[in-house]
Amino acid sequence: MVAVANEVGAHRYRESYGRYFEEFTAGDVYEHRPGRTISEADNTWFTLLTMNQHPLHFDAAYASKSEFGRPLVNSCLTLSIVAGMSVSDVSQKAIGNLGWTDIRLIAPVFIGDTIYAESEVLSKRESAKRPTQGIVTVKTTGKKADGTIFMTYERSVLVPKRGHAVDDRADY
Repeated sequence: MVAVANEVGAHRYRESYGRYFEEFTAGDVYEHRPGRTISEADNTWFTLLTMNQHPLHFDAAYASKSEFGRPLVNSCLTLSIVAGMSVSDVSQKAIGNLGWTDIRLIAPVFIGDTIYAESEVLSKRESAKRPTQGIVTVKTTGKKADGTIFMTYERSVLVPKRGHAVDDRADY
């Protein structure tokens, strides 16, 4: 999402990203950019950092004997990158994530693949307990540069209404 420059003083502006609850409309699709090309270092570091010891992710000799013939990118890494790509459009202003459902890993991702993401707004509703907030649910799709869909998931986030985000506060 394009940043908005909010005036916070005389000749002083602060950029603000993200969407307020009122700005979401069911059926809208946000294409998240930029994309990300996955490197061997990304995959190895993430896999070892998260203590995943499956050699399919970082042992080329082992992976060469698999049905894939080469190392697979760790699916938790692709999930993290796709989720990160969606933040500026979906959850930059969010109070928090409420849940993730229906995570589907549809195709493998390999080192050197460039991935993109897009999110479709499935629904939104005002919070019954928090009158200054609402709940937005999106379906996010990860795609390779060639158009192959490799992942989908649904995510619900608690989003502030206009005037109630942290970056709306004068003391921020």
